[in-house]
Amino acid sequence: MKSLVTLPKVHLHVHLESTIRRSTLVELAQTNGLPSPASGPFAFSGFREFGDFNSGVRACLVRPEDFHRVAVEFCADEAAQGARYAEVTFTAASHGERLGDLEMPIAAVVEGLAEGRRRYGVATGLVLDHSRRRSVARARVTVELASRFGAVGVGLAGDEAFPAAPFARVFEEARAVGLRVVHHAGECAGPASVREALAVGAERLGHGVRVVEDREVTAEVRELGVPLEVCPSSNVVLGVVPSWAEHPLPRLVEAGLVVTLNTDIPNVTGTTLLDEFVLAREVFGFDDGVLAGFAAASVRASFAPEAVKRELLAGIASWSAGADEDGCLGGGGAGAGGPADGGSHG
Repeated sequence: MKSLVTLPKVHLHVHLESTIRRSTLVELAQTNGLPSPASGPFAFSGFREFGDFNSGVRACLVRPEDFHRVAVEFCADEAAQGARYAEVTFTAASHGERLGDLEMPIAAVVEGLAEGRRRYGVATGLVLDHSRRRSVARARVTVELASRFGAVGVGLAGDEAFPAAPFARVFEEARAVGLRVVHHAGECAGPASVREALAVGAERLGHGVRVVEDREVTAEVRELGVPLEVCPSSNVVLGVVPSWAEHPLPRLVEAGLVVTLNTDIPNVTGTTLLDEFVLAREVFGFDDGVLAGFAAASVRASFAPEAVKRELLAGIASWSAGADEDGCLGGGGAGAGGPADGGSHG
């Protein structure tokens, strides 16, 4: 078996606020006079309990240097696990409203990601999300911020019990200004939420794992070729599935769907993107060909420039042929920086 560290990986579904190193979070809380959130890994009784925890994490981000720092460290940690490109999700409008400055958080994150690429060689794209529980007006602010600060996409997140339909016009406006659309669906809610997300313009589905509960919706997603951003460890921690062994990942593959592997909330699950690949190998016995297929699917599903995609696909082909390689896209080394306060399962 080849080293999965050297497999060129793309990370499509990860929330910046859920990547903060534990040591950084403690330091930011102390500096900003706030209580430190509890230390994971966790097992939540439901999405609301996770939401309350996540609010405590977000509250620790106050100053421009806080947002800048976590963006740089995100790039360092992605490089350490062999990720070459990442589309990181950020709830910009929520932070801006909380702090009374709509532009400061996203401006600091954009600058931090740029520095992270220079230092660690990880190319990034920014996706701004909007909670379904919040107003259409705030969603429109999110689209405006995304357009102004060069984000690659926007999408709905949060409790899928809240409908997506009210936001249809906003995402039409997003597409009109060149933004890509990525919605969470098929996580807490079933296949109906997937169909609704597609109706509201989703080009990829955040999670989407419950699609296999309905044959017709599965066939629709397969025929459209809509990629799934599958996050197995997150699904276990948030109670979407009981355990890794019971995760529908093999069923998604068998159904002929476009499957990508991601972390979603790594500082909650305690797993990195590398760990997700290692666990897919260990739990389900996926061979190197299947794992390389997940990596290639992520490249093709990404919103990266075509030149970046070609380079990444060539690297995956080289890995599959047995020529492990080191280094990261655009310079830097795979060992630059370290995983968030600890090692990897792999």
